[in-house]
Parts: sequence; C-alpha cells; structure tokens
Amino acid sequence: MQRHLIVLDLDGTLLTDEKVISEKTKKTLLLAKQEGHEIMIATGRPYRSSEMYYKELGLNTPIVNFNGAFVHHPTNTAWNSIHTPIELNVVKEVVEAVQNFSIKNMLAEVLDDVYLHYHDEHMISAFALGNPLITTGDLRTFLKSDPTSLLIHAEEDSVDLVRKHLEDVHAEVIDHRRWGAPWDVIEVIRNGLNKAVGLAHVSDYLNIPKDRIIAFGDEDNDLEMIEFAGVGVAMGNAIAPLQNIANEITLSNNDDGIAEFLIDRLNLKNSKYLGG
Repeated sequence: MQRHLIVLDLDGTLLTDEKVISEKTKKTLLLAKQEGHEIMIATGRPYRSSEMYYKELGLNTPIVNFNGAFVHHPTNTAWNSIHTPIELNVVKEVVEAVQNFSIKNMLAEVLDDVYLHYHDEHMISAFALGNPLITTGDLRTFLKSDPTSLLIHAEEDSVDLVRKHLEDVHAEVIDHRRWGAPWDVIEVIRNGLNKAVGLAHVSDYLNIPKDRIIAFGDEDNDLEMIEFAGVGVAMGNAIAPLQNIANEITLSNNDDGIAEFLIDRLNLKNSKYLGG
C-alpha cells in the first residue's frame, strides 16, 4: 500500500477522556508506522504539553502546535520551523477592549512562556505542564514580545459577545475559536492560521499528496484540517459541524475510533500484532 500521512488531533481524538492513548490505538499506530506510513500530531496545545505523546508514539515527523501558529520538527533542528505570532499591538488592543466584558482572566503564550493577566492558581495548574516560565501581571505592561496565542477566559454569558467584538473589530488581523467544555475560553491566533496551514507544510516536506492524508479530529479547530485532508475523519464524539463536513465518521475517542478506522482503511485486519 502507498505511504499515507496520518494526522492526529490530541484532545477528544487520539486521547481518551482520561488524557491517555489507549493500548489498541497505540499498537495500531505503531503497526502503521512499521508498514511505512507517516504519523504526525496537529494540536492546539503548545509543544510542552504534547511532547509526551509525541515521544510515546516514537514519532520522527514535524508537529503542528498552537493550531498552526507554530510548526516545527522536534527531532530535526535543521528543519525550518515556522512561528507566526500575533502582533503585540493587536493583542494589547484586544486586552484593552475586552475589559468591557465579563472576563475571568486572559493568558498569552510566547511559545513556552506563559503570561497571566490575573493570578489564578487554577489556570496556573492547568498550564503548568512542561514547567513553563509563568509571569503574572497586566498583559498590556508585562507582555513584551509578539505572542503565539492569546486565551480569553470569559464568563459563560460573555463568550458570544466577546467573539462578536473580535469579529467586528479585529477580523482582518486575528482568528478565534471557542474551546470545548468545560472551559469558556476563546483562543486567539493570527489571522489566516489553522491546522491545515501547518499540515500543508508538513505534507509538502514529506512529499505525500492530499489524497493520501488521513486526518482525525473532533472540534471546530479541526474543521479546516478535515476539509484539507483527502480523507477527513470525524470522531464519534465530534461536534455536529465537523461530522457534517467529514468524509467519514468513526467511533469515539473512548472507543478506539482511530484504531478501528485505520485497521480497516490500511488493511491491518489480519495482523498478528493486533491479535487479528
């Protein structure tokens, strides 16, 4: 079989709700690698909180982090990384504007450095994976570099109002997404970025055409990637808009949806390695 590129979102896709890779899915992916297929991760997470899964699967491919704002190759320092942050003045304008809404906190990330607008032990705990340098203080003062992303943690009834403001005032310079439950978080990155943009760079580098890309996802930050891939696969737990545009729908992230799809699509059914 010709070499395919298998693209994996993390949360709600590769990972179960317990944030682990199931044994069956791991074995299936390792077998796909053995048979010559390429596997990569495309996630909204920074690298520091996706590195453990990259290493667990023994990957040797570029990775898409921050929903396309940072594309790099963890095992090949000669590979030309792509970092496309938001302009600092734009972020400061957004921070100023959202003071008019009910906001719990804001958080900016400059690659693996974290800047919190207000001190918040819950958010510090949530973003402490990988031991980033964490600075707390007004982002308009403490943020000195163009950030990779900006997270706005809004009150639930303010999320739509904030997003409408971002759309009305800043649509030409930023894109924004809403995180899945339980976080009422709006993620802001530079305009024109998404996982598909990063995936296109990697597929060109690996010389694998779109029709041999199989991408798995579950949330709205996967929409462009699922459309870009030759075979876009929505998880059984995916949001309805993603399932509507996907080429295929598989089982949920808790039911080995990735493994079941790849076993069938890549003809791994009879592998002794999988117990078939």
